Amino acid sequence: MKLTKKSHACIRLEKDAGTLVIDPGTFSEEDAAVGADAILVTHEHPDHFDEERLRAGMEANPGAEIWTLASVAEKISAAYPGRVHTIGHGDTFTAAGFDVQVHGELHAVIHPDIPRITNVGYLIDGGKVFHPGDALTVPDHPVETLMLPVMAPWNKIAEVIDYVREVKPRRAYDIHDALLTDLARPIYDNQIGALGGAEHLRLTPGASAQV
Repeated sequence: MKLTKKSHACIRLEKDAGTLVIDPGTFSEEDAAVGADAILVTHEHPDHFDEERLRAGMEANPGAEIWTLASVAEKISAAYPGRVHTIGHGDTFTAAGFDVQVHGELHAVIHPDIPRITNVGYLIDGGKVFHPGDALTVPDHPVETLMLPVMAPWNKIAEVIDYVREVKPRRAYDIHDALLTDLARPIYDNQIGALGGAEHLRLTPGASAQV
């Protein structure tokens, strides 16, 4: 499986003839969803869900479909009849040739005074890749490659390190990193790499790896 990092929380997965894109949001490239056969969205925040980027992907491929939770589906279902599928925790489905399991229900706590919204994570091909969205969800299944949210208003580095320890992936690639400056990256790289207990890796936007 080919994993390509897009900006911030968006990734592209390619296998055989299928292309799957997760979370093309406003911090991602305008064409982040173009070429996708299937698009998954973890939650409604704009850095993960952008209607213009979804529209570009759906119009570029009339056969493309979207899988997402109800709060996002209700915003876009009318524009794409029969092409938007509503999912939730515990669901399984196949998208663009990838087997997907849905894990999690709520976004991480930003502040006690801010209501929590729904959020799901996607476990791809039996644990080859796990993208948690904006939560530190631990799936009840071994994970080979964890997409690791390293910088957000709702987390701190101690929680990130403990999350890697709890999931116990073979490797962790940074996502949710648009707010992390280049000056701070070595600190995160060193501390997560030294303390997380898994191989900690980073791809620049547009770079790819085989997983």
